Amino acid sequence: MMDRREKLAAATIGIGLVVLGLKYAAYLVTGSVALYSDALESVINVVTAAVALYALRVSRQPADADHPYGHSKAEYFSAVLEGVLIVVAALLILQEAVSGFLAPKPLDAPFAGLALNAGAGILNAVWSTVLIREGRRLRSHALVADGRHLFTDVVTSAGVLAGVGLVALTGVLQADPVIAALVALNILWSGWAVMRESVGGLMDRSTPPETLARIREIISGHADGAIEAHDLRTRHAGRMTFIDFHLVVPGHLTVSDAHDICDRIERGLKDEVEDALVTIHVEPENKAKHAGIVVL
Repeated sequence: MMDRREKLAAATIGIGLVVLGLKYAAYLVTGSVALYSDALESVINVVTAAVALYALRVSRQPADADHPYGHSKAEYFSAVLEGVLIVVAALLILQEAVSGFLAPKPLDAPFAGLALNAGAGILNAVWSTVLIREGRRLRSHALVADGRHLFTDVVTSAGVLAGVGLVALTGVLQADPVIAALVALNILWSGWAVMRESVGGLMDRSTPPETLARIREIISGHADGAIEAHDLRTRHAGRMTFIDFHLVVPGHLTVSDAHDICDRIERGLKDEVEDALVTIHVEPENKAKHAGIVVL
């Protein structure tokens, strides 16, 4: 049974197919290279949405003998692949733009094509907003990456609409492939941004500073009976947040008492940090570094 993340990804495929149909129809009506480039990017949108759905299904699988920390990083691989496909699309568009500039063609029925493309752009704008908002709420890197890609497509479509309208009004045919080339450059930048953020996740980047500060506060506030906590480390893996640190306790404390403190801290962290996996290494007081997190 699909969860909320997978349902959003599946819906993205359906919406992507509708948008692709509208944009390709706009290209067929006009013969515009710029509108063709916009339609080509929508092909990539559909493919990446399908990849995101598969990655979300993989990431939801529980930990097993071969993957004891789970499969949550699958979302990052999805986003990296999306970035690569975006770059490929941009290069194909640049090729078409060069051909169009060398042999410009007049546009057929430009205003009908613009109307079709505008409808597709509005649909993308609404859905990209939904994906980014829900992706952040559900802490799904794949959905956020997909939403940002769609928003780039919205910006691209707006530029294409303005450019093709200008061609129709002025009759300057070379402007059409020039707009397509600008679209390609914008797509290249988008692809690079998606890959850069995904690689950061694959490289076990720490949580944002504000989240890290909150984690420190929770540990300090829930560690009554301990002396200090140090060597705090955090990392993201998809929707999972891994937290580990050393907890120094008095030497006279029993194992059971130390375990109770750890349980209290772990509950506090999981109440505040969704999908947190907490590892605590307990140490005697002679291991205190007198640095790190002081217990309140």
